[in-house]
Amino acid sequence: MDSHELHDAPLGRLVAVAGHLMSQQWSRFLAEHHGLTPAGMVALLTIARNGELSHREVAARCFVRPATLTGVIDTLERDGLVERRRGATDRRTVRLALTPAGTDRIGTLLTVIRSNPPLTSVDADPAKAVVIREFLLELIKTMSMGEDEDAACHREPNSDKTGPGPKYA
Repeated sequence: MDSHELHDAPLGRLVAVAGHLMSQQWSRFLAEHHGLTPAGMVALLTIARNGELSHREVAARCFVRPATLTGVIDTLERDGLVERRRGATDRRTVRLALTPAGTDRIGTLLTVIRSNPPLTSVDADPAKAVVIREFLLELIKTMSMGEDEDAACHREPNSDKTGPGPKYA
């Protein structure tokens, strides 16, 4: 895609394209350097941040359905990063926990994430980075207000009950 094609595009379209390209690049980086998918990384971070959690709790905190999370956890368990632990008093209860390898992987990922290098020459300018951050945080807040999992998954574009949806064209 030529940047000249996007020069006069609406801001919503630019955010959508930039987000898509960032997501693709991040997915490739995670796979090539850490053997993870973005969903796997989010699940690991969720468990690392909160300690042992039930499958349902991890799914809720990752904004996915428990059935969607099952394959992610299966892969993380197969790779030795997460383990399923049965409850001592109720064997039906299963808690998800990081293994030592999972804890090491999270440490490595957090080092990468916290290094926070500028993404472009524009956000390398601290004053501009503040404005970009403010815009993105407000956009995230606006786009997520009143959304629940089902509404977010099944809503048609521009069907927001609070007003017209984002302009992507």
